[in-house]
Amino acid sequence: MSAPCKFELSILNHDEKALVQTSHHPEIGDADRATLENLKSSLRKLRDRERTLAFQRRRISKGTAQPRGQSVSGTAEHSLHRKQVFVAALKRVNKELARLQKFEARRELGEAARRALSLRRAQQFSRPTNEPTSHEGMKAIPSRRRNIKLPRSTIGRVSQANKRAQAARDSRR
Repeated sequence: MSAPCKFELSILNHDEKALVQTSHHPEIGDADRATLENLKSSLRKLRDRERTLAFQRRRISKGTAQPRGQSVSGTAEHSLHRKQVFVAALKRVNKELARLQKFEARRELGEAARRALSLRRAQQFSRPTNEPTSHEGMKAIPSRRRNIKLPRSTIGRVSQANKRAQAARDSRR
């Protein structure tokens, strides 16, 4: 669940406040890609550090780990809240980077489409000039059928034989 801005500012120090403030609405829209990438890496580092601190404090409070180094004020819950603030800021930055990427891809696609259309129009309307030239014309394709000459008397003989046979059968009835 998202935390209110006042709560975010109350649990962060001055440097962290500046980073988180740049991930909010008016400033994040004005930032360019390089700035957002730098902000993303620094927010990741802060989130990872708070996650490690919260994990260590939780282990110390349960008694499974010995306290090491200098004790830091605050509880494990405090570190978890700070981590959640950094996670929310990181989500905002990632969303803005994705939005910028989609916008750039859409712009590049539009430019490519316009370039393709101009190329097509250039090809479509540049017709070759018609000059009077002589050509050989169409070439004859030879027929692949057999060339057999039949005498005229054999044409239709089978049909005639069938006709006679049918007449003979009909007369027998």
